[in-house]
Amino acid sequence: MSLTDKEKIKLEDFLERMKEYKARHTELVTVLVPAGFDINLITKQLESEKSTSTNIKSTKTRKNVKIALESLIRTTKGMKQTPPNGVALFAGNVSETEGQDEFISEAFEPPEELNSRLYRCDQIFVLEPLEEILEIKEVYGLIVVEINGATIGLLVGKKIKLLHSFESNIPGKTHKGGQSAARYARIRSGLAKEFFRKIAQVAKEEFFDLEKLEGILVGGPGPTKEDFLKEGNLVTKLKEKVIAVKDIGYADEHGLELLVETSQEELGSQEIIKEKQILEKFFNMLGKEKDKTAYGKEDVKKALDIGAVDTLFISKKLPKSEMKEYEKKAEEMSTKLELISVETEEGQQFYNLTGIGAILRFKVQ
Repeated sequence: MSLTDKEKIKLEDFLERMKEYKARHTELVTVLVPAGFDINLITKQLESEKSTSTNIKSTKTRKNVKIALESLIRTTKGMKQTPPNGVALFAGNVSETEGQDEFISEAFEPPEELNSRLYRCDQIFVLEPLEEILEIKEVYGLIVVEINGATIGLLVGKKIKLLHSFESNIPGKTHKGGQSAARYARIRSGLAKEFFRKIAQVAKEEFFDLEKLEGILVGGPGPTKEDFLKEGNLVTKLKEKVIAVKDIGYADEHGLELLVETSQEELGSQEIIKEKQILEKFFNMLGKEKDKTAYGKEDVKKALDIGAVDTLFISKKLPKSEMKEYEKKAEEMSTKLELISVETEEGQQFYNLTGIGAILRFKVQ
């Protein structure tokens, strides 16, 4: 599942806070525990690191690392098991003043599965694996096809996953022997159709039931990609998902990379399209069903306080303190939250309309 706006805000706030910490020496401890990993093994590792820390030359650094490790050992011992998505542990002296102590100890459960296992002692906390969770995780199907072969893959966030590679065994356009050119062309055309339908069938098996599938990109040299879409019998549901057809010179794994590279405009527009659709619904209701909408700080706050808000819209251009306040209230009232950018005309229009709006569950007197 993609992160909800509430989950994004919580993670962004945590990362922003942790990035501010920097130790004077190498004494901030980061421990990343992946989902499903035995927390007892982490405790043993930390106890081992504590024993090893006696070799640290600096008395002050040795002391601070020992305190940080002891804090994390208490944390892991207090866990019966690793949380479902894993856990990120942080501890250390974050005081910016030499000779003063300000120890922190944090255990953060990520909103998605943590796949990294890490122990590191540094001047800063290791946050990259958590930052990766914020990356867009929508899934796009990738199909590159030419007459001699094809490749099917997935784009997950920024990563390309190779699923299948095919060779067609379709003969070239020239031929030798007694066959007439017309008959040879018919045989070749028939083999091409069979090949295209084979690709379409595998694409159906891979893509049809993917809940996160946002779209499909198709690429290849010359007219082959169009022939595939025309002759391959790709099921209607998947055909409707095709958001880009690109002319590229390869149909192998490198072709998948080129397909993604040349489709950045289409991929970038998907989030914009979602936002446009969300705001279109809000503005339509604002014009036709005013009793079911609210906008402006005063009216929206009143509706939130009595639990009348079904969906809350907040512009990302608002001060962060205000966003946090509304996000907290929305969470208390089980209200769906949508964060709106100003990268679209509609988003800018919404910001100009105070930047706060709501679709209501019931009319507010």
